[in-house]
Amino acid sequence: MGTRLGLALGGGFARGIAHAGVLRVFERHGIPLHCITGVSAGSIVAAAYASGTPADDIARIGCSMRFRDVARWSICRMGFMGSDRMKQFLSGVLQRHCFEEMRTPLGVLATDLCTGEPVSFRDRGDVFLPIRASCSYPGLFQPVAAAGRLLVDGAMSVEIPSVLARELGATHVIAVSVPPPPCIRPPADVVQVVRRCFQIMQRHTEAVWREASDLIITPDLKSVEWNGFDAGPELVKAGEAAALAALPVIRSWFANPVDDPALVA
Repeated sequence: MGTRLGLALGGGFARGIAHAGVLRVFERHGIPLHCITGVSAGSIVAAAYASGTPADDIARIGCSMRFRDVARWSICRMGFMGSDRMKQFLSGVLQRHCFEEMRTPLGVLATDLCTGEPVSFRDRGDVFLPIRASCSYPGLFQPVAAAGRLLVDGAMSVEIPSVLARELGATHVIAVSVPPPPCIRPPADVVQVVRRCFQIMQRHTEAVWREASDLIITPDLKSVEWNGFDAGPELVKAGEAAALAALPVIRSWFANPVDDPALVA
């Protein structure tokens, strides 16, 4: 059985723009992807790439993106913002809108708010609702209803969907982690409190996705905050640098990379 590479992209709001840098390096160096999975911000990038949108275009869109492009204030008991604007944004980013039409097999992960279990979307159906659900950060975004379930951010249950990449047939999984900067001072508002709780929770569950990953790429994003969209070019460059450093290991997984023109830089 040949090497089938799976790429699993974690969440991180604006910091997820770094994923575009990783994909740009893979594209330029002919690294073939068997499948790609994502949670939260990672699900947007994963879906765009799987649909056929070039990495350069994803990077350009990510650098020009602002929070208002995907969210609007719509205060209710379940959250401060609605994510209905995201569908229009995704329509402009994705070249295909259904799982079965994707050029690269795609997996998106959300979390069932009642059971706490991960809910995976793949193979068939519309991608917009799963991505909205995967990006529904608790407290900030209102949960998304789907098939009798109430869904929230996929990172609530699984920080990086490496296991889902395995389920899609990957023999080797690369996880891309874009964790937030260290907590230096106490949270100052409700969003920071929720975000800090996320970090604490994820620290106790990261063993699962790490065990399912053959390689973990962690771009050096320094002190860029979750909403640092204006740092887009810096985030892309950090993703590129981390991916370039990982290339030797990735190439070693292929038995005869020199004989495979797709793997010759």
